[in-house]
Amino acid sequence: MATLVRTRLTRLSPAHLDELFRNSFAGPIPAGDTRGTALIAPGTRLAAPLARLVRLIAWQGKVFDPATGTLRNKISPFGIRAIVAKVYADRSWLDGQPCIVLDYSRTSLLAHWVRDEIREVAPGRYLGLVFLGRVKLIHFALAWPKRAR
Repeated sequence: MATLVRTRLTRLSPAHLDELFRNSFAGPIPAGDTRGTALIAPGTRLAAPLARLVRLIAWQGKVFDPATGTLRNKISPFGIRAIVAKVYADRSWLDGQPCIVLDYSRTSLLAHWVRDEIREVAPGRYLGLVFLGRVKLIHFALAWPKRAR
């Protein structure tokens, strides 16, 4: 199922991903270890290979800790848990509707200017937006491994 959702999202254009985000609800604040997919150049032939390359060398997902209201990104080929963000519900910069915010402004020197927003697009599947300052850069997806559901 995760592969099917990932494949579908890589095939959607950025405008369609924004529409999916707008038409989805915030969902619950996540908990646990997720598998991430970077949606770079979505809707093109490059999207799926780029998603695989990013996962292989740079970013594999996020680990949410509800007890502390934080997450850690899984980065590098080794999935090192680093780059902390605060996690909370707030309004989206895209459309002003509720979303889950992943806020790096007070937790990371490296990602200080980054804000992610996520909404649940299917049970256990979240679509995210990455903002640098107030500029939307890319989309990403998060899914829970089958054993975690």
